[in-house]
Amino acid sequence: MAALEFTRRYAMAHRLIADPHGKCATPHGHNEFVTVRLAPVRPLTFGDGANMTTPFEAVKTRWHAWIDGAVDHAFQVNAADPLIGFFRAHEPQRLARLLVTPGDPTTEALAALFWLKLEAFLAADALPYRVAAVRVEETPTNAVLLDRTVFDPAASGLPDTGWWRRADMSINEF
Repeated sequence: MAALEFTRRYAMAHRLIADPHGKCATPHGHNEFVTVRLAPVRPLTFGDGANMTTPFEAVKTRWHAWIDGAVDHAFQVNAADPLIGFFRAHEPQRLARLLVTPGDPTTEALAALFWLKLEAFLAADALPYRVAAVRVEETPTNAVLLDRTVFDPAASGLPDTGWWRRADMSINEF
């Protein structure tokens, strides 16, 4: 089976509040890479002239637009972060740039949320693929890889509603 794989780079800032004494409790940023692997829902066959399941562009256009337009330079925060209240009161024009996660926006959480968002895009576009793996590289020495051996989207524990389940360009509920 021929899988498709593509990578996108984005800049981000985040803070983790579950451990108030950890160094990640202070807002800081990373330049990250997200690599996704898609598996076709049926085996690739040759001889029909096209020799592919779907053109790369059809599969990655919406994903890249979302990463570039919504995720790049977003501030990733826990839905319980008090900084959201600050933005509501003092900088409401910046609320759209908050990528809000259920719990801390760890690299593991991002990989899972990105997986679900990509699945929503694939379903909405009726593309014959399923997500096989998502890898988020936080730094050149730290990355998280989710594949179907360690992540079951149906049993992820993530809420059934939220921006990560919709095939739109959202990153929060504001």
